[in-house]
Amino acid sequence: MSPRNPLPPPPPPAELQAWPDREARVADRALALDALGWRLLGAGRMAMFLVWCALLQLGWAFVGFLLIVIGGPGPDGITLMIGVFSAVLGVGLLVPVVWLTARSHYRDRVARGLLAQWAALDRHGPTDERLRAPVRSACWFVVSFALCGTGLWLGFAVPAKARWEDGGYGLVAYGMGAALIFWTTGLTGLAKAFGHYRFAVRLSAPRPPAGRSASSGHPRPE
Repeated sequence: MSPRNPLPPPPPPAELQAWPDREARVADRALALDALGWRLLGAGRMAMFLVWCALLQLGWAFVGFLLIVIGGPGPDGITLMIGVFSAVLGVGLLVPVVWLTARSHYRDRVARGLLAQWAALDRHGPTDERLRAPVRSACWFVVSFALCGTGLWLGFAVPAKARWEDGGYGLVAYGMGAALIFWTTGLTGLAKAFGHYRFAVRLSAPRPPAGRSASSGHPRPE
């Protein structure tokens, strides 16, 4: 939601809506849905998703160096000082990256709320079909699944191969932390891809007959 790429505003309240005709309302709805869809699943969002993951791994690697030094056989004073300095750098990197990642997820939540509001405004087959974005959803699924798989592999491979002379328990702690970052990041991406696709599928489904109860309401994004 940077000033250079702002989100579309929410649709006006029902009592203030003044579109000249349905075509104008559908056109504005299509523009808003397309912009929000790209904001949630576009290439730029994917790049930032991977950058945050890489920075989290880098920060944890700095901290992990100290863990490996401590967990190994009798570190010397110079190596220990280097490890402490590395851990300070790692924490200094992790804190802002965690905050920026949480802020990015909050902005996604705002975008999903706007998406639901604009989607509830009307129905339009081509726009609703385009919102599915199967290629983008599939890319998110594949990348996120790969991150989960990497985390799962690290969670088993590092403890199995850890040796005392290579860092012992410190190496295990670092490996499990790196695996957790991959795993949680991948799960977040999978939830985003599945949630958006399910929302778009429900949105493009045929409307229920007019005689049925409207208690089901409009679809909401996951």
